Amino acid sequence: MRTIDFRLIRQLWMFLAVAEELHFGRAAKRLGISQPPLTEQIKVLEQSLRLTLFERSRRGTTLSPAGTALLPAVKQFADQVENLQRTIHEVAAGQSGVLQIGAITSAMLDTMPPLLDSLRLAYPQLTIFVREIDSVEAIPALQSGELDVAFGRFDREVSSGIATLPLTEDRLAVALPKQHALAALPRIRLSSLATESMVMSSRQVSPEYFDMLTSLCRSHGFTPRVLYEVRSVTSQIAYVSCGQGIALVPAAMRKLAPDNVVIRPLKEKITVVTAALAWNTERYHPMVEAAVALMKTQQQVLGVITDVMD
Repeated sequence: MRTIDFRLIRQLWMFLAVAEELHFGRAAKRLGISQPPLTEQIKVLEQSLRLTLFERSRRGTTLSPAGTALLPAVKQFADQVENLQRTIHEVAAGQSGVLQIGAITSAMLDTMPPLLDSLRLAYPQLTIFVREIDSVEAIPALQSGELDVAFGRFDREVSSGIATLPLTEDRLAVALPKQHALAALPRIRLSSLATESMVMSSRQVSPEYFDMLTSLCRSHGFTPRVLYEVRSVTSQIAYVSCGQGIALVPAAMRKLAPDNVVIRPLKEKITVVTAALAWNTERYHPMVEAAVALMKTQQQVLGVITDVMD
């Protein structure tokens, strides 16, 4: 097993302070040390890395190209260490457990809150951390243990060792600017969108969902004219609101549509999975089992389809 270089970690913490303050004196005060040892440790770090991290001049301190390239990774590392420290403190304080949850934006608005309420009621000492993710990020994070459960758009067979539970389905609809000619229709044929510029949820965010929608369009005789690829369904609505095209979205998005956007169901009755729960079956976590059991109970009470537009 590799040994941990705690001196390097300390030096990176110093680098981060100087990089954010761009002033050795302020960085030293922030770290609770005097300036000379801080300056010396930055020099030692630069020598060990064989990189110049800061440009020093009479006008002040600035990051070098190498320092600029290194900064995002050091910030990410610092965030992870802070998260670890928070978890350790929670456990040391007698908490019964910690659950790391990742979720796409739409699930954070709709599907996930009831689960969090149920978990907090049943396990008041449970500490829950929530992180916004894209669907494509979920599986690697579950496999590495960075996340315990994830809410996203997934196929039933996503990866070995990863189980999924479809949670909500909705009827596919069209988001249109209020003044659009098709907005006057109560229902819209999918084929009538052939010449429209479309705002789609990015393939990088959810490959399965993107491919499903494009395949659906092709089965109705056209290839969608994708003008923008965005990161979430809420972003699709925002782009439509700005007159940048139309979007295929779940019908429930009508709850979030501004006054200048209308949501019309497709004439064809097409349902899509809008959220599914995923977890790693090869990593035991009692709170994951509890979360899955609660979601299954909620499904039995509410049904799989929670909001279908007639």
